[in-house]
Amino acid sequence: TKSTQGETAVPRRRQLSTAEYIQGVLAGDRATLARAITLVESNAPHHFTQAQELLKQLLPHTGRAIRVGITGVPGAGK
Repeated sequence: TKSTQGETAVPRRRQLSTAEYIQGVLAGDRATLARAITLVESNAPHHFTQAQELLKQLLPHTGRAIRVGITGVPGAGK
């Protein structure tokens, strides 16, 4: 893909379905897990519904795990 300045642009990754996220996370695929975390942490309104559905469907697979939220400004070394 070429950008308007003639440089090669990085192609966008295909958006995964909720089922693909679940399958990858449960299989231990770290790349899919990373993308799922990014989706859940996203502030983009169009990500909200899928992120909520992803969490809802993964929750039964968590056993006795707890969810921990860590807040702070970006770059603070959380």
